[in-house]
Amino acid sequence: MWMKIGCIEQEESMKISVDKESDTLYFWLDESKIVESEEVRPGIILDFDKNDRVVGIEFLNISSRATEAELSTMQFQLS
Repeated sequence: MWMKIGCIEQEESMKISVDKESDTLYFWLDESKIVESEEVRPGIILDFDKNDRVVGIEFLNISSRATEAELSTMQFQLS
């Protein structure tokens, strides 16, 4: 399942992916190349670019954190 959210200021887009097979939820914050990853809490991995900026967030074992219904109806608030 893919969702795409446009970012007006950056002219890039954030992508969200749920992979049922690997039981993960992934947020791509931009298209930068990942050069390092760090598990900051059990099951939560941050991906960094060459400038040490977070460019992705991965949640492992997502089925234990949210139901399929919750994942299929994600809501976003823009302010």
